[in-house]
Amino acid sequence: MSHKPRPRRRCATVLAVTTSLLGTGVVLAAPSSAAPVAATVRADEGATVVAERWLDARTVDLTIDSPAVGASVPVRVILPTGYAAQPDRTWPVLYLLQGAHDDYTSWTRETDVVDFLADKDVLTVMPASGPTGIPTDWWNYGSPAAPDYETFQVDELMTVLRQKFRTGTHRAVAGVSTGGYGALAFAARRPGTFGAAASYSGILDTTAPGMPTVLNAIVARENLLPLTLWGNPLLNRDNWTRHNPYAQARHLKGTKLYVSQGSGLPNGDPGNLEGALLEGTLWSQARRFTRQLEALGIPAQVHFYSGGVHDWPYWRQEFKASWPTLAAGLGLK
Repeated sequence: MSHKPRPRRRCATVLAVTTSLLGTGVVLAAPSSAAPVAATVRADEGATVVAERWLDARTVDLTIDSPAVGASVPVRVILPTGYAAQPDRTWPVLYLLQGAHDDYTSWTRETDVVDFLADKDVLTVMPASGPTGIPTDWWNYGSPAAPDYETFQVDELMTVLRQKFRTGTHRAVAGVSTGGYGALAFAARRPGTFGAAASYSGILDTTAPGMPTVLNAIVARENLLPLTLWGNPLLNRDNWTRHNPYAQARHLKGTKLYVSQGSGLPNGDPGNLEGALLEGTLWSQARRFTRQLEALGIPAQVHFYSGGVHDWPYWRQEFKASWPTLAAGLGLK
């Protein structure tokens, strides 16, 4: 799986074709030439920084050799404004996760997050999640050497940040689209690791009607076999369940949550019909997820809005709206 920076591609453009297939029961498959995710022997030693490039006084791009992924992974870090002036202080960490077919630069490219966080006492990290943007441990037919982005992001990356940037124990995670999936999946699969989690138009019920098709499309778009993700949704149901935020929602108790989702059409952006269709495709599964939280007695800040497009103009607004939730989870006032 390539980790080179990729040109911008709208998630909507890549995925909207799935909306026409949801009613047909068609499951997308990769082209016949596609190969499973390459198996790479993992090293026993921990992740290490093999390169760094400073973009400005607060922003640095790291390249981290990850045993869990079996490759070098790019990561962007934004330091707090007061970082240099407080050499003995530790800092909470905010993860911002990319969407499908995008890269680790998306948040700084598409939002004003650097300026917005300038007066916030938090170190922000934007790790790559591979070309699909799904931050998970891949199944790859049960190979023990399959890429594991969850271990990289949750465990290996935090060790690097503690050693290099004096980070503390408070963490929060937020993401768009497949990154929204990652935010809630991480928080549910690692109870207590994140004080807050936020999803903006995320895939939060991976086995809901149509959602395996959406995930198949994401994987197939990168010329990978869909089965390499978590296996077959029926034959490998247990593995899908372990990775499904809806099925693991009970473990979110105690985590501060923010969930937002648009209904898609009708929307105010007729120039992005595909984005509106995809947003609408995700609507019912997001509602099902939040109903599950209610049934479990788990509070969440929820914003379901009419219309909306699966694209950055809406996610910029939702990130800022979710900041009080994230800040509370980070232990910030």
